[in-house]
Amino acid sequence: MADEVLSQNEIDALLSALSSGEMDANQLKEEEQEKKVRVYDFKRALRFSKDQIRSISRINENYARLLTTYFSAQLRTYVHISVASVDQIPYEEFIRSIPTMTVLNIFSMSPLDGRIIFEINPNIAYAMLDRILGGKGNSINKIENLTEIESTIMSNLFEKSLDNLKEAWSSVSEIDPMLEEFEVNPQFLQLVSPNETVVVVSLNTTIGESSGMINICIPHVVLEPIMPRLSVHYWMQTETQKERKPEEYESLTENIESTKIDVSVLLGKTSISIQDFLELGNDDVLTLNQSINEPLVLESDKEPLYHVQPGEKGNKVAVQILEEIQGGSPNDE
Repeated sequence: MADEVLSQNEIDALLSALSSGEMDANQLKEEEQEKKVRVYDFKRALRFSKDQIRSISRINENYARLLTTYFSAQLRTYVHISVASVDQIPYEEFIRSIPTMTVLNIFSMSPLDGRIIFEINPNIAYAMLDRILGGKGNSINKIENLTEIESTIMSNLFEKSLDNLKEAWSSVSEIDPMLEEFEVNPQFLQLVSPNETVVVVSLNTTIGESSGMINICIPHVVLEPIMPRLSVHYWMQTETQKERKPEEYESLTENIESTKIDVSVLLGKTSISIQDFLELGNDDVLTLNQSINEPLVLESDKEPLYHVQPGEKGNKVAVQILEEIQGGSPNDE
């Protein structure tokens, strides 16, 4: 149990009672030594630590970002998905909390045991469907009358998003998710016993002008084999043990060396009045502040890199590098 923090008024009242004899200090010590008892509800067993819940939340925050990118590309409209909450509750409570008719996708998580549920609020599901079929993304709830074509379109949309789920969990476990079932009535789903603890990840979802929730139900049996990995200690240890392989360095070097950058050479500068600028005509000559005997400066993204001299290569204007500029930009004249 968390320690209670007393306010200043409560501290003053306690000191006053002790000094006046209304309260005995020895009695307080005896009460402190008594065992503190907390009621435990076995129907609502908490099988995940706060540390593990935080790890699951981090994984799904990454997953929400991946889903946002995926659905934005698929639906070609504004999409925003974020984690609203991560809770552990009995499976029965999860089933009671979702609508009686909704969109349910059931995925296996091979090689992990068990299956997980994606519950998509009808407002969101139909906004997606309307957008895919060429509409503006309006939401019309007719979940009880889904045609076979509409069911297939929805299933395919979420089935193609499984690569994002795989990537989000790759830091903890290599999984190969697969769509097993598509259902609209949660009463027909009995993945685990009613009292089994499940983690429910709720995602706030906005698609165009429609908004709703996507709930991910993950039974304890699915996460049990990888529970030790859902800890800060494991994540920190994994980060410190990461080392790049030689082939990764080689690939990274090749990519950097083949990267193209824009460079420019400044021939010189000058300043004139607006009046002189307006009166410029053919054959007028502007005197620059750059001497022909001094090297020019080659820049990239306004950063001076080399001293160069102008010339030609074939029939093209070119520059020859003389030396590298050390210590930043040259002095402006």
